[in-house]
Amino acid sequence: MAKLDVSFDNGIPTYKVPGEAGRRRLAVTGNSNTGAPAGSVTQLSTRATGVTLNALSGTITTDTTSLAAEASAVFVVTNSTVKIGDVPLLAIRSGKIALNTEVIVDAVANGSFSIRTINGNVAAGIAETGAIVINFVILKSLV
Repeated sequence: MAKLDVSFDNGIPTYKVPGEAGRRRLAVTGNSNTGAPAGSVTQLSTRATGVTLNALSGTITTDTTSLAAEASAVFVVTNSTVKIGDVPLLAIRSGKIALNTEVIVDAVANGSFSIRTINGNVAAGIAETGAIVINFVILKSLV
């Protein structure tokens, strides 16, 4: 997986997409001044069940279905504020049980992005059964 090359141009964050010429400019918007999430949603049924949250920032609480060691699950976040050039950023706030559990953005499209929950424990390791609270913010592309 390619790493995002981020730098600043006159105080404005920019990033380079691998394989493309030039850099894209980013803008962070939403409730960043208050620190309060702009929205929240809880996943129902399974860790692969999609959610809808039309906000530039917020929290997603995952389902507690067991995720075995070395396994992963992907779900779609339908979000009308997301465009294909945007960059969703994720952070686990709380709830994970397994030490090596992580969340990553798996894909971005107009109107949605996908999150992959990964249990990075070895085969004999602990299953992830926690309701993981994921903070997210959408970095808007100015291109």
